[in-house]
Amino acid sequence: MPARIHATPAQAVEAARPIVLTAFRVVVGLLFACHGVASVFGVLGGTKGGGSLPLGQWPGWWAALIQLVGGALVLLGVGTRYAALLCSGSMAYAYFTVHQEHALLPLQNGGEPSVMFCWAFLAIAVLGSGPYSLDRLLRTRQPQAAPDPVEATAAQSTTG
Repeated sequence: MPARIHATPAQAVEAARPIVLTAFRVVVGLLFACHGVASVFGVLGGTKGGGSLPLGQWPGWWAALIQLVGGALVLLGVGTRYAALLCSGSMAYAYFTVHQEHALLPLQNGGEPSVMFCWAFLAIAVLGSGPYSLDRLLRTRQPQAAPDPVEATAAQSTTG
């Protein structure tokens, strides 16, 4: 099968959009899930100083749980928009409750990861999971619903 040749660079970039969106979603979801795994289970270096967060500790353990589950859902592309919106909100909360009180700018207060994850997840929530996701796979495999007999009868009575 011959490779597709695009007439302009803009067409080549547009053709790459689905692959880039999928790669972006997968990488952001994986990195976020790794933060959650580190904090919940104390692996991959654990939390600051090593180890895991105490079970149920507010807000750290719950934030880590959102990171783990939300990151995994975004990574796989399942419920992507909702998971990404929750992840974005959790990072906005983290920024304004943990980092912002130390200084105004993220560079000064150590909040760059929170801000970057917040905006990355907001972009994913708006753009969706892309064509290469479990959401899309499940949507295409669902059988078409049978027509509603009440609607069909109503449509026949108005046309006939």
